[in-house]
Amino acid sequence: MEPLRIGLVGYGFGGRYFHAPLIAGAPECELVGVVTTSDERRALVESEHPGTTTYDSLAAIAAAGAEAVAISTPADTHSALTDEAIGLGLAVVCDKPFALDPAAARRSVALADEQGVVLSPYQNRRWDSDFLTVRGLVDDGTLGQVSRFESRFERFAPQDGPGAAGGGTLLDFGAHLVDQALVLLGPVDAVRAEWRTRDNGLDDDVFVALQHSGGAVSHLWGSWSQHAPGPRFRVTGSSASVVVTSADSQEDVLITGVGPAAGDSWGVEPPSDVDQLFVASVPSAVTLARGAWDTYYPAFARAVRGEGPPPVPAADAVATADVLEAARVSATTGETVRPGASA
Repeated sequence: MEPLRIGLVGYGFGGRYFHAPLIAGAPECELVGVVTTSDERRALVESEHPGTTTYDSLAAIAAAGAEAVAISTPADTHSALTDEAIGLGLAVVCDKPFALDPAAARRSVALADEQGVVLSPYQNRRWDSDFLTVRGLVDDGTLGQVSRFESRFERFAPQDGPGAAGGGTLLDFGAHLVDQALVLLGPVDAVRAEWRTRDNGLDDDVFVALQHSGGAVSHLWGSWSQHAPGPRFRVTGSSASVVVTSADSQEDVLITGVGPAAGDSWGVEPPSDVDQLFVASVPSAVTLARGAWDTYYPAFARAVRGEGPPPVPAADAVATADVLEAARVSATTGETVRPGASA
């Protein structure tokens, strides 16, 4: 397959560590340039990806021959840039949160359908080692009928977290937490949420409860100010329960400058006695699946070439946005909300 000529829009933390090395390391892709108007970030691009051209606009990188772009910019610019790129005939990967509200998400998805271009939300956390482990135990029936899914992104870094452009912890961590719950347990009928407001006026210490159509419930936590983070996952089923405390390390590895070219060691987590399967309260060790962030861009390139589905369907972004909006309304009003009720 001819490599997909893809440009990167933005070279902040996400663009630099989550996108550029994975695009550059995929044989199915060719990183043709980076859109940034920052002199500092242009210098970083040249240092870290020598010979990669920088551009000052989507129109410029499209004119230079890009077939697709990955958008990794402040969250409040995602929808406008996505729609502009689609209007230029470019296939698009858009980082999370895909949009700040469901209406914007629906507009982008409809526009991509009209233009006949591939649009895929960047839900890389579907390929975390910890989530793949849980998903495997659900899919192969080890846990039996799942009744409760508990999932957390918690850390103590109160000076960090999304700024005003990011929309708060609900949209930041919640975009991944909700997406994983929907992947694992399907559509949601009811949402209840609560949060605490940080000094900057944005939400944090978020808790979201989802009632899935199939009968299971998801309990999701997100916080930048949690002194005692809970386990990454606890999943309860009729036959067994699993607790995964180890967190996927692909982000940490990418930050060190090591990418998938590391070979067989990529995505492999060390054994740990804190990850356990419980049957009738008797524990046994669980070996985490290999993390696979490196599979996203090859799948996206094949989708653009018409050789398979996108790694994450665009419609999934709308479903997630509906749940997140229901959670926002619930946290504000104290009521239980049905997703999509305001659509």
